[in-house]
Amino acid sequence: MQESGSPSSAHGTLPPGDAPVRVVVADDHPMWRDAVARDLADAGFDVVATADDGRSALNRTRATRPDVLVLDLNLPALTGAQVCAALAGERPAVPTRILVLSASGDTKDVLDAIKAGALGYLVKSAGREEFIAAVRATAAGEPVFTAGLAGLVLGEFRRVRSEASVAATRPVPELTERETEILKYVATGLGYKEIAQALVLSHRTVQNHVQNIFTKLHLNNRVELARFAYEHGIEPLNPA
Repeated sequence: MQESGSPSSAHGTLPPGDAPVRVVVADDHPMWRDAVARDLADAGFDVVATADDGRSALNRTRATRPDVLVLDLNLPALTGAQVCAALAGERPAVPTRILVLSASGDTKDVLDAIKAGALGYLVKSAGREEFIAAVRATAAGEPVFTAGLAGLVLGEFRRVRSEASVAATRPVPELTERETEILKYVATGLGYKEIAQALVLSHRTVQNHVQNIFTKLHLNNRVELARFAYEHGIEPLNPA
C-alpha cells in the first residue's frame, strides 16, 4: 500500500469500544498480502485468515464468515469474480461483504466483479488511509470505488435499465411505501447517514429498512439494490 498518513487518523482506525471488523485477505503475492494484512491489523481490524488463491479464499471465507473479504481479482485456482459469484450464490443470513483490491482498473474487470457480487472496488494505487476507510465502509454496507469507477458502474446500471423490458418496470408490491422511498435514495449511492438526514430518520431505522428490503427482494448488498432499482424503472431521489 502507498503511504498516505498515519493509520491512527480519524478515518483510519476503528473507534474505541467497537467490536473489531473481521477480515479475510486474499492475494497471491505474499509481500502485498502480508502488507495489507499488517495495515489492517495496525488499524484495529481482526485479520482472521489470509489466502493465496481463489479456492483458499472461498474456503476460508466460508469457514470464518468474516465481515469483509479483501479480494484480488487475478488469483489462481478461482478468479476473484468466481469467488464473488460463489459467495453471492450462497446467501447466508449475514453475508460477507467483498471489497476488490486489484491492480486493474479495466472497465470489464470492474463491471464483472460488481455483477458477480463485489460491493466495492479499489485499485492498488490507493493510499493506506483510503484503503482502511474503504474496508470500514464496506463492513458498514457502503459501496466504495476508486475515483472515476463509481460513474462507470452507475452508467452500466443505466444501460441495463434502458434495455430492460416493459414488463420489468412494474411496481414492486413486496415493498412498503417507506421501503420504496429508501430504495430510491439507495439508487443514488447515498450512505445510510445521508439517507437518514434526508428523511429525518435515525441511522439505525434506515439500516433496518434496507435489511428488510434485502430480505424481501432476495438481494445481498447495496450495489444489487441499485441495479434492481434501475432495472425496474425506479427513479432515484436526491436529498433536498
